[in-house]
Amino acid sequence: MNESNKEKEKVNLETAQIVWTDLQRFFAKGEIVWVSNELDLVEVSYKFSINDKTSVQNWLEAKKVALVSDTQALHWFDTNAELWAVVVKPWILVQEEISA
Repeated sequence: MNESNKEKEKVNLETAQIVWTDLQRFFAKGEIVWVSNELDLVEVSYKFSINDKTSVQNWLEAKKVALVSDTQALHWFDTNAELWAVVVKPWILVQEEISA
């Protein structure tokens, strides 16, 4: 297994579901990054972890990655949302659960 695959596997193992209320204090500090469901959370987290500025910039410009907005935070609070999350210091990347 090459180094890239090892790092992606590590990120995958660190991904977990968490309720929004447990993340609110990090949101207040501006540390929560929303990832569009169009993207793979593990892949995005990996690119953050290796500081792939080009990929991150492209996602930011395409509005597929962004700091969580007040509107999103309020909606997640009101619905007691459970999100997929992974920590890539100093960020916590989150993605909404896709409904079946």
